[in-house]
Amino acid sequence: MHLEENAKIIRRHIINMLYNAESGHTGGSLSCVDILVALYFNIMNHTQNDKFILSKGHAAPALYATLAELDYFPINKLETLRKNDGYLQGHPVSTIPGVIASSGSLGQGLSIANGIALASKLDKNSSRIFVLLGDGECDEGQIWEAAMLSAHYKLDNLVAIVDRNQLQIDGKTEDIMCLEPFAEKWQSFGWHVFKTNGNNINEIICTLNKAKNVVNKPTVIIANTIKGKGVSFCEGVLAFHGTPPNKEETLKALEELK
Repeated sequence: MHLEENAKIIRRHIINMLYNAESGHTGGSLSCVDILVALYFNIMNHTQNDKFILSKGHAAPALYATLAELDYFPINKLETLRKNDGYLQGHPVSTIPGVIASSGSLGQGLSIANGIALASKLDKNSSRIFVLLGDGECDEGQIWEAAMLSAHYKLDNLVAIVDRNQLQIDGKTEDIMCLEPFAEKWQSFGWHVFKTNGNNINEIICTLNKAKNVVNKPTVIIANTIKGKGVSFCEGVLAFHGTPPNKEETLKALEELK
């Protein structure tokens, strides 16, 4: 199956999941789909135990839909999102197959990834660790404390990807807490920095392959995305940060994603 078709299927799952749950985060789930497709369907080597951590845990629907499409659990389990006693919680929980770290409290994912990456180095195995951050999440001080540690231990088996969709719950990221010059900040912390179009799967794959050649320092990929990508009336619309689609919007979105 073509990777773009995988992305459409996952976006359809997200829309249906959020509509059925009547709650959840639409914009940030849709924006990171292409990143997850590039990682899970092309880059990650599951036999070598590569690992992924969703630090921006509110985008759990995107991760769940991806895992279900890869048979980590039955697709019909997606219907349980955010249901009382349901299989899938609103944020990732490590009891779910394919989820290696519970997340949701923003800022913690990079620290968790550091620990796993350092352990892999000590064990001398070839696994690579990927962690997806939100750009609003990078307001958190723990991110930058963790960034210092990654560089200190020269964790070249660690790749952080920032979903740079320019919006967070309260508004534009640059109005809430200016991140720019963003790339230069990461560079000053000792990271190798790439920029890519985070909604172009081929570009993401190309950038991730380049990251394999970085040695003696961690890599961060600033993935420029559109919040709500793939659904016209959600794209770049702040209101859909934490709002699910209603029935009419769901039908329209699914029609667009055919």
